[in-house]
Amino acid sequence: MDHRTQRFVAIYNEIDRHSLGKLASIYTEDISFVDPFHKIQGLDALTSYFQGLYENVSDIEFLVTNSYEVDDISFIYWTMTYQHRKLNGGKDIKVDGHSRLNFIGDKVSQHRDYFDSAQMLYRQIPLLGGVIRLLDKRITA
Repeated sequence: MDHRTQRFVAIYNEIDRHSLGKLASIYTEDISFVDPFHKIQGLDALTSYFQGLYENVSDIEFLVTNSYEVDDISFIYWTMTYQHRKLNGGKDIKVDGHSRLNFIGDKVSQHRDYFDSAQMLYRQIPLLGGVIRLLDKRITA
């Protein structure tokens, strides 16, 4: 893993609701952040998003399992473990995914996350999760 990606991952794992100012050390002012649920433009909007995220998530950690770098682009593969008081009875939820990071200098200008939104959220909602699991069984039977 190159030094920029290592630094990004290390700081990302340090961030919590009390240290959102660290986002400015890893993202450009005009950061473009995209995941299956959101499209966010700008550091202020991303900071607000993280603020809301950390109000509901009691614990979150990213374990990087692999990474690849090509010029100013890094691909990191990770397992996220998080706890949300309203999901999965407040127990750990694990989600596998990967991110594409475009760097300008030492900061990320574009961050795109890819993950299974059902694994992250929909299967964790009490009633909806049961329906999705039933559908999964019927499709694979």
